Amino acid sequence: MKSSFIGRVALVAYLVIFFGYLLGPLFVMSMTAFNSSAFPSISPWACYTYEWFDVLFKDERILNGIRNSVIIGIGTVILSVSMGLAAALVLTQVWPKFRSTYYTIIIAPILIPGVVLGISTLVFWDRVSNFLGPSTEAFLHNGIFLTVLGQSTFIASYAMLVFVARLQRFDPGLTEAALDLGATHTQAFRKILLPFMRPAIASAAVLAFLASFENYNTTTFTFGNYPTLTIELAQKVRYGINPSISALAFIIVMLTIFAALANEAYRRNKQRNEDARLKGVPRKAGRVLPSFLTGNPAAIIFVLLSFVVITMFWTAQSYDPGECKARVLAEKQALAAERIEALRQQRFQQRLEAAHSGVDIFGRSTVDPTVTEAPAAPESNGAFGGVFAPTNLNSTAPAAEPESNPGGAFGGVFAPTNLQGTDGN
Repeated sequence: MKSSFIGRVALVAYLVIFFGYLLGPLFVMSMTAFNSSAFPSISPWACYTYEWFDVLFKDERILNGIRNSVIIGIGTVILSVSMGLAAALVLTQVWPKFRSTYYTIIIAPILIPGVVLGISTLVFWDRVSNFLGPSTEAFLHNGIFLTVLGQSTFIASYAMLVFVARLQRFDPGLTEAALDLGATHTQAFRKILLPFMRPAIASAAVLAFLASFENYNTTTFTFGNYPTLTIELAQKVRYGINPSISALAFIIVMLTIFAALANEAYRRNKQRNEDARLKGVPRKAGRVLPSFLTGNPAAIIFVLLSFVVITMFWTAQSYDPGECKARVLAEKQALAAERIEALRQQRFQQRLEAAHSGVDIFGRSTVDPTVTEAPAAPESNGAFGGVFAPTNLNSTAPAAEPESNPGGAFGGVFAPTNLQGTDGN
């Protein structure tokens, strides 16, 4: 009993840590979208505001990036799902001894770095454009075209894995029976295989769109004049971001949650209807809640979150954080004034202590250097006989007259007095 309780506690702790690690950063970033701070932060909390959503919806670069991402995502879904389905069908029909080699070739793009895929796509189609001539340059150098091709090279492999997992549960005898009954291969595919693959097609399409929407490594070499959302965000981060990015993250998270809840609610409701049909009894309606909400937690959470979002949208139309911002600004100014005053008092106290100790706040002596003892006069018997002594410049004795008959090496030929003769010449 005790070991079972410890095991449950450990499991709960593990789940809390695991989901906190996965969802914690998303929750924190979503909360920063409602803080009036100019930089995305949750602490210290300033004011509750919706202004960053307005900034987001007025940002033309972000909106253009979202539009390009959606267009590229749709194109990638169409191409990747088609290629993935074809590759999966060929894998089931190929010669068994060649199947492993074929599978490795199809999976190889997943193992290649996205940077290499982007560069190779750009170089390859540039060569193709040069070969076909200038008439194809506008099309083959188009950023949307190159990005769709570059992303599809590896996203198609993901789609193929989804289709292979679904085909493993398919009974080939159904197709063979249809062919024996006179159906063509196209009819057998359209009426038997395609309906069976429909859930896998939907899953592969969602996977392909999300992989395309968030891709950066491959797209950064192929986008041309059509930057996607990830490219725009990366460029914004270089120059500093504001909480409008958090508002975008909040919208994406909420859309993901709503999509997941809607899918789960639909699946549960469909399962209950199927169970009721098999039992041959009509489905009972709820006493308080509608029938689609009864016993369907996902649908209940979906409705509650919808109510919360509608309330937030309605509140944003009338809520004004101006008064809160003014109060926060006044508090910051008062706090700054208190800190400045405290710093002044600290400096004043340090000066008082320095006056008593003889050392200022910078560690310098405050003793007046003019009252110190004068330095001793330099001796005259130095190496140069005191020629460079400072007292020589202040000497009161007149300079000695040059000798009339100097006994130099040249007999006084260069003496200055030789130019001032007594005869006036």
